[in-house]
Amino acid sequence: MTRRVLIVTHGGRPAAVAATTEAVRELKAAGFEPALHDDALTEDFGDHMDVARLREGVAESELVMVLGGDGTILRAAELTRGTDVPLLGVNLGHVGFLAESERDDLHAAVERLAARDYTVEERACVEVDVHLPDDGEVLSGWALNEVTIEKGLGGRMLEVGVSVDGRPLSSFGCDGVVMSTATGSTAHAFSGGGPVIWPDVDAVLFVPLSAHALFARPLVVGPRNEIGVRVLPTSAVPGVLTCDGRRRIDVPQGSNVLVRQAGAIRLARLSQAPFTDRLVSKFDLPVAGWRERAVRSDPSGQIFERGEE
Repeated sequence: MTRRVLIVTHGGRPAAVAATTEAVRELKAAGFEPALHDDALTEDFGDHMDVARLREGVAESELVMVLGGDGTILRAAELTRGTDVPLLGVNLGHVGFLAESERDDLHAAVERLAARDYTVEERACVEVDVHLPDDGEVLSGWALNEVTIEKGLGGRMLEVGVSVDGRPLSSFGCDGVVMSTATGSTAHAFSGGGPVIWPDVDAVLFVPLSAHALFARPLVVGPRNEIGVRVLPTSAVPGVLTCDGRRRIDVPQGSNVLVRQAGAIRLARLSQAPFTDRLVSKFDLPVAGWRERAVRSDPSGQIFERGEE
């Protein structure tokens, strides 16, 4: 039986071309049939490429290997969404939070794939509906990382009203708002002051950006809650909604935006290391000198460090 792997890469970068050449060679040597997705001609992958045709190739694949940074992985997610085919990210970028392997480990990663020595992890997505004010038209989108609404023009604040499950919560002026999945909590939402959420937590994060308000803190809601953001008719500027930094919808004054958790993307995992280790590695967090302390004490109340009992 033919084992097919679709390779998605940023073909315009020399490092990606070199990595693609190596990946094809390694996959063939391991008995796979690699197929190439050529992303050299356009940055707007989802808008201009023939996604329907590429989806046919995805359905026939065991796995999609992504060579690039998180942006390339988000483009590839447009192909695998709604399928059971997992993504394996090989990081050619900077942080690469979504990637599972580094460039120097490509040979080892292919060996693991050949042996089917990997697990698959589902990451929740969010769906968004934009109800435009005039004709009632509803525009839809989705995101693996985040949905952002930002002011469409500089110089003035975007005025928004926020609700949860149809109940009003607050209104304020701001530069924008971010509605993030747990996966996306380390991206734009984190830069805006939001917390890091572990990937296995079923939640949606709401983060105001530079809000002029007393109550404009990040909020975490459950997987069945729906966040509503209304661009107020009195707002001096319209909004622009972006899904994963790629797919854009204009949001004029008077529009209502509804965001909820729905669907998932499957990621191939080569490592069983906990998310804490990934966080420390990707953010280069200072942990030198740290020693774990046991969470027990003797009858006198003395706390023992591990190995000192």
